[in-house]
Amino acid sequence: MPIYEYQCNACGHELEALQKLGAEPLTVCPACQQAELRKKISAAGFRLKGAGWYETDFKSGAKKNVAGDGKPAEKTDKSASASAAAGCGGGCACH
Repeated sequence: MPIYEYQCNACGHELEALQKLGAEPLTVCPACQQAELRKKISAAGFRLKGAGWYETDFKSGAKKNVAGDGKPAEKTDKSASASAAAGCGGGCACH
């Protein structure tokens, strides 16, 4: 289910709501009880880019890496490799 952002036109209160795709938008502000709540337009919080689990981990045989050349994407983020070298243990979310 997606997370939608709302802002009240009356008091400026902002909130996030986890709702089904077909659910009616919220209209009543929980802070001031006015029917001035409007859904904000915002970008998604993630990008599917490069070779990753969605492409490589659940395919097998000839189906594996259909979109790529079979080589994993090279990491160019120096901060990720720097924190790996710093010894964070590899169990964190930075890898």
